[in-house]
Amino acid sequence: MSDQSTSSSSTEETLANLLKEDRRFEPPAELAANANVTADAYTRAASDREGFWAEQAERLTWDTRWDRVLDWDNPPFAKWYVGGRLNAAYNCVDRHVEAGRGDKVAIHWVGEPEGETRDLTYADLQREVSKAANALTELGVGTGDRVAIYMPMIPEAIVTMLACARLGAPHTVVFGGFSADALASRIDDCQAKVVVTADGGYRRGTPSALKPAVDEARTKTDKIEKVLVVRRTGQDLGDDGWDDSVDVWWHDAVDGASDQHTPEAFDSEHPLYVMYTSGTTGKPKGILHTTGGYLTGAAYTHHAVFDLKPDTDVYWCTADIGWVTGHSYIVYGPLANGVTQVLYEGTPDSPEPGRWWKIIQDYKVTLFYTAPTAIRSFMKQGHDVPDKYDMSSLRILGSVGEPINPEAYVWYRHVIGGDRTPVVDTWWQTETGAVMISPLPGVTAGKPGSAMTAIPGIEADVVDDEGNPVPNGSGGYLVVTSPWPSMLRTIWGDDKRYADTYWSRFAKQGYYFAGDGAKKDDDGDIWVLGRVDDVMNVSGHRLSTTEIESALVSHPKVAESAVVGASDPDTGQAVVAYVILRNEAGDGGPDIVKELSDHVRTQIGPIAKPRQIMVVPELPKTRSGKIMRRLLRDVAEGRTVGDTQTLADASIMDLISASQATTTED
Repeated sequence: MSDQSTSSSSTEETLANLLKEDRRFEPPAELAANANVTADAYTRAASDREGFWAEQAERLTWDTRWDRVLDWDNPPFAKWYVGGRLNAAYNCVDRHVEAGRGDKVAIHWVGEPEGETRDLTYADLQREVSKAANALTELGVGTGDRVAIYMPMIPEAIVTMLACARLGAPHTVVFGGFSADALASRIDDCQAKVVVTADGGYRRGTPSALKPAVDEARTKTDKIEKVLVVRRTGQDLGDDGWDDSVDVWWHDAVDGASDQHTPEAFDSEHPLYVMYTSGTTGKPKGILHTTGGYLTGAAYTHHAVFDLKPDTDVYWCTADIGWVTGHSYIVYGPLANGVTQVLYEGTPDSPEPGRWWKIIQDYKVTLFYTAPTAIRSFMKQGHDVPDKYDMSSLRILGSVGEPINPEAYVWYRHVIGGDRTPVVDTWWQTETGAVMISPLPGVTAGKPGSAMTAIPGIEADVVDDEGNPVPNGSGGYLVVTSPWPSMLRTIWGDDKRYADTYWSRFAKQGYYFAGDGAKKDDDGDIWVLGRVDDVMNVSGHRLSTTEIESALVSHPKVAESAVVGASDPDTGQAVVAYVILRNEAGDGGPDIVKELSDHVRTQIGPIAKPRQIMVVPELPKTRSGKIMRRLLRDVAEGRTVGDTQTLADASIMDLISASQATTTED
């Protein structure tokens, strides 16, 4: 958390200096004319918010209708659709089959090895989920039991999540790149009794083992009773890699199980899943999402933000199911809406740099949702690779995970979208469960870099230190001012931590605050600036790292940047920037550091000029694409680099440290 003693006027003054953005992109006329959600939805939602959310819940199939839309009698503990009963897996699978759409493809799965594909229809999915539910029951899983999932991006991962939902057994999906320690800590915290995993998955053309990490995790926790294992790579598990008393092959337990299973309806507030957000250090923070409100939020936002036409659209979200984006916008939202979607196992550039674009071409993807880190990494390629592929099927592009730089937004829209496609820049969090702030593609004239405004049904604002709304042109703290259906209900097993973490900062107003800074531009549209923790204090001026990164990326030679604040004896903190140059820029030339420093000065002002700029080959990223700024601070301040176990490539830190030794300070 930032220093709360800093005056609100200081916050507003500095955050108001965000890059001015005058470009506007109006919705395509045909899309606007046929949009799922139109401008009047904002008015309807504002005039009767609970009525609006009741209307959205009607898009699901309920076994028992609710008695009360919202119980906010004991804030910050909410209950939505009180008395309602439903089953999430039934809503995602069975009801589509019963409606005669069983032959519709639910998942086009593409494995990383070239040519490896599978298609699953909704009828196939119903059979597989039913068999998995029966197999889990045989392994002792009942309603309320927790199941940990540690898997690659294969259809069995989704099948397992839905089988758990079918049984009312909350799942916790742990990203397959996390260590045995991280896996064990999550299993311990939610007391998962069964782990579902695979022998391994493919990453950059080679098998990457998963089962050994589960075996190691078992030595660190005594909660695991059974391990269900999918044979994906066929790699040798070794003499000590199998325990007949615990380990069970998927093909033995699931493939032979009955494909008949009747789902049970559960209370709307029945726990659906726990998602951990703390990385691998400190006590895990288990975000609890329940069934009715979460599924309503995920399905509605997927329908509204992507203008989903399930009969004709082919949707692809590139996230991993180990993150909340994979939960809400691969599994629960899209499948509840009956969409056909692509699921891809591997990395964006394997076995060829254009792998993603080839998939879009081959499957005629119409809706594409990915992260700014991926977009910026592709900017290094320029036009050459994407231009080899026909991506004319695309009609909407989405961005998720962090604020998108204006130049990355424009490149994405131009090179990938062919200047035809709206870009929906979505702000939301693990805790919010679903998109909160985003343009609506048929309504909003998009501004590169701005998430624009809260979607209908959501009430968000930017406030100062005292919780007062800031005027247009000013910056402050991003808050949600009213409860929403997909909100987290608590932190698993720790109600006090939940209240302290998210509701204490603006307790008097009853606002939710999870740590992001933002500004309102002169039109009142919202620009998310990233974590308040990433706001630097340079000679008494508060500067957003996102702001400076955007300035650097707007330079024609720069593909990607990361900025951190480093301790400085003169200014308190100093700006240190790491940049990756575009391929065509080569090494940037002898004056590249001064060129970039002067560019930042021109774009923002002298106060934002970096003390040091390092040209680096790559940035330290987790396997989900998040930049590990903590490690960059270690380098900038001359400390020993900390824990790198969650990095996709730990050797990057050696290259960055070497770059520091040869980079001229400005």
